[in-house]
Amino acid sequence: MKLNELSDNPGSSKNRMRVGRGIGSGKGKTGGRGVKGQKARTGVAIKGFEGGQMPLHRRLPKRGFFNPFSTDYNEVNIGRIQQAVEAGKLDAKAPVTVDALIAAGLISKPRDGVKILGNGEIKTKLAFEVAAASKGAVAAIEGAGGSVKLLAGDAATAS
Repeated sequence: MKLNELSDNPGSSKNRMRVGRGIGSGKGKTGGRGVKGQKARTGVAIKGFEGGQMPLHRRLPKRGFFNPFSTDYNEVNIGRIQQAVEAGKLDAKAPVTVDALIAAGLISKPRDGVKILGNGEIKTKLAFEVAAASKGAVAAIEGAGGSVKLLAGDAATAS
């Protein structure tokens, strides 16, 4: 086999249709655009236009509001943290931070920080360094001998 003998598989490529090149081509005269009207002309962009009737996207009511300053926390329950400690994924002596929770597989990405929630029970003494924590979670952690340090700079409130 030589370089000049190389070729594509039969049927793998088709020639493009040359539009508007005479009646014998099968795509002559109107060039596949149909006949007359605005859409037969060039430069038409009328997505959503309904012929002068009020378009659907303007007839329907607009609802809601997007707050650009909202915080998106990873919520983690203390019961899941206790399971991770018992499974050996989380070190009980080191502080529980965002990086430690990612390494343990409890959360996937940092987002705006971590909020600890009080579902479940905790038996291990742990030191938490998180963005926020619920009152029930703080009470349960301190009841087990641990501590909660809310990181400054975040809109971190114990709520």
